[in-house]
Amino acid sequence: MKDKITEAAHLIVESSYLSALTGAGISVESGIPPFRGKNGLWSKYDPGLFELSYFAAHPEESWELLKKLFFETFKDSKPHEAHYVLARLEERDLLKILITQNIDGLHYAAGNRNIIEYHGNTRSLTCLSCRRQYETTEEKIKDLPPLCECGGILKPDIIFFGEEIPGSALFGVQEAVEKTDVMIVIGTTGEVFPASLIPVEAKRRGARIIEVNTKPSSFSYDTTDIFLQGLASKVMHELEKEINGLL
Repeated sequence: MKDKITEAAHLIVESSYLSALTGAGISVESGIPPFRGKNGLWSKYDPGLFELSYFAAHPEESWELLKKLFFETFKDSKPHEAHYVLARLEERDLLKILITQNIDGLHYAAGNRNIIEYHGNTRSLTCLSCRRQYETTEEKIKDLPPLCECGGILKPDIIFFGEEIPGSALFGVQEAVEKTDVMIVIGTTGEVFPASLIPVEAKRRGARIIEVNTKPSSFSYDTTDIFLQGLASKVMHELEKEINGLL
């Protein structure tokens, strides 16, 4: 493991355009349950409840579930060491862009600003009628469903099933992948399309892939160059120490 950490650190320090892709696994250590797996949300709730069509037809019921599962959970969750390491890598101009599948806002809370939130975030709400946008506050989502001044229903700015990834996110990722020569993949199984294509496309274009996961993923055998197995907080801490020794 030590040799792999050293090799990964050299790749990062010598990279010209380092990017990162994170998934639900990085947030588990912050107390946020993953969507898939034994204790994942989809083992307890029907994914159909998170369809855009269900939200449109049952906004009050949908909002009650969203508030319980996401807003109340995220409010008490804090970034951990892996989030902070990524923020420090950005601050030192090593990490150029962070692409996350997560909607929890923990990367933003840790200090990252060059972020593409591929599946949106819960920090803002958009009116389905007039498209006016609001900051998410406890007061704004006290009464459900929350309403715009025009009377329209406010939807959290997360990507529901049946909803397209915003063009700005798709373009931003495409641009980043074209520049990337090293990519760190953390806490994602590679099961969610189209995010699962991001490391694959980067690899196809010649990038080296460093994967950090507690167990092998769909990337581990065909896409990953260096697999660092373990908790993201511990692995990223050791990786940063090694990077510091090279700078």
